[in-house]
Amino acid sequence: MDLVPEDQRERVFNQKKEMILARTGQLPTVCFGTSIWDETLYRAWSSIVYSLIPNMQDLEKHLNSFCSICSADEVVLFERATFLVISHATHTNHRDIHRFEKISNIIKQFKLSCSKTQAQFQGMEVRNSNFTAFIDFFTANTYIMIIMSDDSIQPATIHLNIKAARPVFEEHVQQTS
Repeated sequence: MDLVPEDQRERVFNQKKEMILARTGQLPTVCFGTSIWDETLYRAWSSIVYSLIPNMQDLEKHLNSFCSICSADEVVLFERATFLVISHATHTNHRDIHRFEKISNIIKQFKLSCSKTQAQFQGMEVRNSNFTAFIDFFTANTYIMIIMSDDSIQPATIHLNIKAARPVFEEHVQQTS
């Protein structure tokens, strides 16, 4: 879509989409209009990853439960290598709809910096006056991010909850493989 003039993108996308849908017949098909210059490419790949995960409803149920147990505003599960969003549970609305893409880019850059110094990225904790974000290694193929606005909850409690939840999520992953 980047090579198509901006005023023609929607029309060209719809034409290409109709052509593809005509050829795929009854196969379930989703088309994405993407650009390398904005979040659309990230969102498309995340949607594809999401669609490939078996028993996603169970995973989302577990994430929602975990979000409640932690009294978190939001819990996000990222794919380990690409940092694409696999799933998330949100209990507090956020204004920035592109936050996952931004977080992914920040973490990927941080991981790159770590690898240049031959350090392994395990996780991080970021705190300001409004929230605390915990990003930690979770399962063999995922990282988890927990966003907390309740500053009365101690970071050690969150780390303990992550540690306790790991085997539950690992078991879920093994059952769906």
